[in-house]
Amino acid sequence: MANARGAIIVGASSGIGEALARRLAADGYEIGLTARRMERLREIGADLPTKSYVAAMDVTDSAEARDRFFELAEAMPSVDLVVISAGVATVNPDLEWEPERQTVAVNVGGFTALATAAMTYFERESGTACGTDGHLVGISSVAAHVGNGDAPAYNASKAYVSRYLEGLRYREGDRDADVTITTIEPGFVDTKLSLGGFWECSPETAAEQIARAIRNKRAHAYVTRRWRAIAWLVALAPEWLLRRLF
Repeated sequence: MANARGAIIVGASSGIGEALARRLAADGYEIGLTARRMERLREIGADLPTKSYVAAMDVTDSAEARDRFFELAEAMPSVDLVVISAGVATVNPDLEWEPERQTVAVNVGGFTALATAAMTYFERESGTACGTDGHLVGISSVAAHVGNGDAPAYNASKAYVSRYLEGLRYREGDRDADVTITTIEPGFVDTKLSLGGFWECSPETAAEQIARAIRNKRAHAYVTRRWRAIAWLVALAPEWLLRRLF
């Protein structure tokens, strides 16, 4: 009997990560759940309709996080999909060091540690239950398109995520393995990380649109799709206007 499809979600204990775990499980994926809160992961896993696997992970400890990722992947019959949803957002106009340091450690260092681990795994395995070489999804943000004086590290870290995933897509052109890489750029989603309010969608709505992007093997998707217009406007706006807005 063929293995069921499997997905590992990094940052699955709340928000978009939790909602996406539930959405993908409803689509038949077995789910590997990772985050710092082990008890919460067990609660979520017990509520899923498919088999779940859990691993405690602090992405700021990159060496241990990568070890935990590979251990979790080896414990699952198949890993077709890896979603990196772990992230932090802090309003920090006074540039206090600890919030900036933590944002970079999680959103840049932790993301890179797990993205490279996922790519290593997919290129080493070169075969999944879906018959593909794997699919990496990174949760960035519409904030990647512009700086922000109140949250400079957050917007900069999301720009890093978007550009890094873009670089990985370019890299795949010269590799034997054909790993699909998807950049998700949400606007405001009703989670603890939300820094806004207008056009804010629920985590469940975000998860539904992300799942659709995964099914369609999109290279890039805005969540919700109306945020594409904001990205376009930011690209066209003069710097003096952006300085007044952000």
